Amino acid sequence: MTGDNTRVRYEDIERANERLDDPTVVKRTPVEQSTSLGAVVDATVHLKMEHLQWTGSFKTRGAFNKISRAVEEGTKEFVAASAGNHAQGVALAATKCGADSTIVMPRNAPQAKIDATREYGATVELVGQDFQEAMTHAKSLAGDGDVEFVHAYDDPDIVAGQGTLGMEMYDDLPDVDTVVVPIGGGGLISGIAVAFDHLAPDTRIVGVQATGAETVHESLDKGMPVTLGEVNTIADGIATGGISDLTLGLIEEHVDEIVTVTDEEIAKAILLLLERAKQVVEGAGAASVAALLGDQLDVEGETVMPLLCGGNLDMTMLRTVLVHAMTERRQLLDLRVKIDDQIGVMEELSGILANQGANIHNVRHDRSVQDLAVGEAYLVFEVETSGTEHASAIVEAIESAGYPVTDVTRS
Repeated sequence: MTGDNTRVRYEDIERANERLDDPTVVKRTPVEQSTSLGAVVDATVHLKMEHLQWTGSFKTRGAFNKISRAVEEGTKEFVAASAGNHAQGVALAATKCGADSTIVMPRNAPQAKIDATREYGATVELVGQDFQEAMTHAKSLAGDGDVEFVHAYDDPDIVAGQGTLGMEMYDDLPDVDTVVVPIGGGGLISGIAVAFDHLAPDTRIVGVQATGAETVHESLDKGMPVTLGEVNTIADGIATGGISDLTLGLIEEHVDEIVTVTDEEIAKAILLLLERAKQVVEGAGAASVAALLGDQLDVEGETVMPLLCGGNLDMTMLRTVLVHAMTERRQLLDLRVKIDDQIGVMEELSGILANQGANIHNVRHDRSVQDLAVGEAYLVFEVETSGTEHASAIVEAIESAGYPVTDVTRS
């Protein structure tokens, strides 16, 4: 058996739950049934909305359990590395415990998470281009014996704190058949799985990784943690690129199944949750729903609880997801129209688009294109439509006016 998984027991989770008795630090988050998602996957789906936690994620559970214990033993200064959510959890926990915290974040961390971490009372240092570089620097800061490093997942106290969420999920829905949990470093699923193994051992625990940050399958095959040299996913909250001996052992012992999801599937899940559940969830938080929508996990006829573990969605990422979705649905079009380059043509085409109720975002006038004859040009319109039928009507109207038009968003 890989790792020393005896280091986290259900009794540890119970003690952590006793420490987390302050609702201003960790609140009980709601569960809501999603009939629309349930209809898609032919199951009864209950969303565990941990993204509505004070810091927007579950991370405060583990951080407060760790830091409160350390403060009782005399530690007053903490350092951590994080892509965002662990940062906020450590910052809030340290401040609540009357301690100082320094958080090292990658330089490309979302600005919203950087700002929030500072607002919770931490000093933020931006170092490196990814989590691993930030981790190396943070550990160097903790070389002084008076400063304690708070690992995002490789710590029994962190895992036990995250396990309190498993206790809560069981209490929310004792008869759940399958629980679906995103995996970054594995601390969250490890704690939840230990809790369910004690409370409801027949419940299936499924872990989800992004394909661009997948490490668990290979780690299980090799019997040791595998670390990626590079990660590539929109789900920055689970882009750790590695797990630990501790979490690997717990996953091997207590988790039933591991599936992967693509960024495309994660983006669709973010949009579905926004449109149908009216919930704003980040990529890591939406990974569990992406797993339900994918083809690797069968939950037909089951009662299933996907965990929405994070809601700190960066606005730039939200825009990227929305633009991608609108393009796929033909609500955003790039129409390239061949014209005779004469005065009044742009006005005529703009009038045609206006008559069709299309909103022009911008227009580009291209003359230096190899396949154009002398005196010809392309007008490229980016237009907003109401959907597929409207888009087709716009193209037909331009063609009916005698202009060759190509929808370059589909080419």
